[in-house]
Amino acid sequence: MDEIFDVMIIGAGAAGLTAGIYTSRGKLSTLILNEGAIGGQMVLTNEVANYPGVEKTTGYHIASVMKKQAKDFGCKIKSNIKIDEYHLTEPVKKVKLADGREFRAYSVIMAPGGRPRSLNIPGEDKFKGTGISYCATCDGEFFTDKEIVVVGGGNSALEEAVALTNFATKVTIVHQFDHFQAFEHAVEEARNNPRIEFVMESSLTAFRGDQKLEAVTIKNLKTGETYDYPVQGAFIFIGYLPNTESLRGLVDMNSAGEIIVSPSMQTSEEGVFAAGDSIVKRYRQITTAVADGTIAALSAAEHVAGVKKKLQEAVLTPA
Repeated sequence: MDEIFDVMIIGAGAAGLTAGIYTSRGKLSTLILNEGAIGGQMVLTNEVANYPGVEKTTGYHIASVMKKQAKDFGCKIKSNIKIDEYHLTEPVKKVKLADGREFRAYSVIMAPGGRPRSLNIPGEDKFKGTGISYCATCDGEFFTDKEIVVVGGGNSALEEAVALTNFATKVTIVHQFDHFQAFEHAVEEARNNPRIEFVMESSLTAFRGDQKLEAVTIKNLKTGETYDYPVQGAFIFIGYLPNTESLRGLVDMNSAGEIIVSPSMQTSEEGVFAAGDSIVKRYRQITTAVADGTIAALSAAEHVAGVKKKLQEAVLTPA
């Protein structure tokens, strides 16, 4: 445990990888610790057509390129780890892993990302992975020639519903409002797809079936009527929850568990920055995560330079 990294990044999604690219290219020793899959939620995006300067591709491809860039610049990445403890109040920050290993750094960038929000209704736990999915890219092919529902009304729900028509014979979008929160182009593309139907001002109240998913119970929110709707699959796209449970009490957060940051991505703890889907922000896109990661990296670099200057002055100043 003799090595002290300049920057330690928690999370290897779009924000974390971008931060790693910037700090490593800036000749700062950088370590990324990642508990999940490299790329985070980015790898679950079936199609990315609006990333500036990049022709239509997949989120997985962008994540793979980002990982290679970071490693080529010298960034170290450790995946499939579990962090047990954070010690962030001292000038040298420390994290302890479940296997006993410890890592130290002068600055930390928190980029733990988020995870899909669940409906938390009867049958959801039973059919997760066997009829219910939160990732069209991962599981779309399993529903070839089947009828499915998509829950949600944002960009992800509509865009993934369109992507799922490449497999499913019929996709029914169920949304609780009478309008969508998605961009107009996404709404138009979904409405123009002959395989997509819409059930508005409605919500799912249960998933039903024996060994496999056979139907969902839909409630009309205007009339209160409920009925069973036969399907063989369900995809849920109703937003994400920040992966910040382990950070509570360490940095300031809002009531939703999102980390509060300054314009420089500084958290309430000196030398600790945050970026990506885990911070307080309105829009969550790959591009916004990349911007957050860039700002956090530059801010962390400035902080590290200040810490090293103080340490050097302490050594040169006679006691």
